[in-house]
Amino acid sequence: MTDAERLALAVEIAREAGQMIREAREQQSFGHRYKQGHELVTDVDVAVDTHITARLEASFPGEARLSEELAPEREVLGSPAPLWVVDPIDGTVNFAHGLHHVAVSIAWAVAGRVRLGVVHAPFLGETFTALDGQGAHCNGRPIQASRTGSLERCLVGTGFPYRRDSRPPLMRRLTAVLERCQDVRRNGSAALDLCDVACGRLDAYYESVSPWDFAAGWLIAREAGARTGHLYPRPEGFPEDLYGENLLVASPAIHRELGELLRRADSGEGIPR
Repeated sequence: MTDAERLALAVEIAREAGQMIREAREQQSFGHRYKQGHELVTDVDVAVDTHITARLEASFPGEARLSEELAPEREVLGSPAPLWVVDPIDGTVNFAHGLHHVAVSIAWAVAGRVRLGVVHAPFLGETFTALDGQGAHCNGRPIQASRTGSLERCLVGTGFPYRRDSRPPLMRRLTAVLERCQDVRRNGSAALDLCDVACGRLDAYYESVSPWDFAAGWLIAREAGARTGHLYPRPEGFPEDLYGENLLVASPAIHRELGELLRRADSGEGIPR
């Protein structure tokens, strides 16, 4: 099967999952619990992950999967074998609260490099896609990342961890960005934040997330012309496309300057106390 055929099937599966999410929202009959005491998961997350898993196994038997609810074991990340990386609902809190920034994210990687990505937003009516080396699209139309060269005029997306005790250090970054940039947006879905960078709605995005949150959106942003990278060196042997710590994705002209700003904030340099 060609990569294009794989992408077409991944889009079909993502849209089926999106329909399940829409119907569950309409029926309002799902239960929920908290993983590790602080991370919300609903019955719908598990049902959608189960559906995607079954569809992928039927079409690509034996190919490994990394998914948030059913297969979160990260040992597969270093394998050269093909790997599906799935987030059944990126933006679970948004979903449970009736907000629209909710997405199904499906990526396929080979030897640690993401080759295709789909991010489907069922409540926004948008499907973002990309193939490695072939550009990025939204609803079939080509998209392009921002070309802004001014840090002062850039709109930056980010997010925060569920654990409250992990948030205070990130406030230094937020303060630095608010002092230098136009403004900040926190939409609650890393996959859609990356797609917003891909189509120029955001000029930059930074955060630390799990592989399933960003793998598809990372490829989409890169294929749309954004510069993708990390604020700090990643561990040896860990694939860049699947390492979610300290991501920075931005307009190429501001990537270096914004990275320097965030690293200075981490060190406390130039930040009011």
